[in-house]
Amino acid sequence: MKIYFLAIPIIIGIVFGLIFVSNLNERSYDSSILSKKNLLVGSTILGEHDAKITVVEFGDYQCTFCYKFHGDVMKKITKKYIDTGDVNFVYRDFPLNGESSILASEASYCAQKQGNFWQYHNSLYDNWTGENTGWITDNALVSFANANELDLDKFNQCMGNSEFRQRVLDNEQFAKDIGISATPSFLIFNDSEVYRIIGAQSFEKFEQVFHELGN
Repeated sequence: MKIYFLAIPIIIGIVFGLIFVSNLNERSYDSSILSKKNLLVGSTILGEHDAKITVVEFGDYQCTFCYKFHGDVMKKITKKYIDTGDVNFVYRDFPLNGESSILASEASYCAQKQGNFWQYHNSLYDNWTGENTGWITDNALVSFANANELDLDKFNQCMGNSEFRQRVLDNEQFAKDIGISATPSFLIFNDSEVYRIIGAQSFEKFEQVFHELGN
C-alpha cells in the first residue's frame, strides 16, 4: 500500500458549510453528506467534547497500518493533545478486510453499549496478529469482552442479534461517499478547515496539522 501525506486545507465555511472538495478523485460533496454532525454521529468521542480540533479516523481492526498507528502515534497524540483537552478523537469503521473486520466493529459497539468502547477498541489492536489470519473469532471477541469486565450475557445477546451490523455498514458507505479509499484515513478539522492524512504517518505529521488548525 502506498502511504503518503496530504494536507490540503479545504475552506468549508461555518460548521462545514457548502462544499467539500477532494482532489484525490476530483469529486465534490455537499454539506448534507460531509457535515460535522455526520462525522460524529453514533461515535464515542475520546477527549473533551468542546476541543478546538477533532480527528476522525476511518479504520479497519485488521489493517496493518491502523495497527501501527495505534501502537505508536496514537499514544503520543493522546498524551500530548487529547489528555490536555486540545484535541478529541473519533473512530469510524471502514472494514476493507471483509466479514471479520465487520464482526470486530460490531463487537466494539456492543462494548460501547456498556460504556466500554475505547477499552474494547484498544483490546482489538492490542491482540492484533495480522490481516485475515483468523484471529478475529467469536470466542476471541467474547474473551476481549470478558477481559474488559463486560456483562457477557448482554454482549453475547448484542452480537447474536447483529445489533450494530447496519451501523458498521453505514459507516463504510459513508466513508465511500466522502471519497475515503484507504485505511487508515484521517480527517482533522476545526470549525473552518479540514485536513486529510492517509496512512500510518509520523506523529510529527499530525502535530504539523494540529499547529496549522490551532493558529
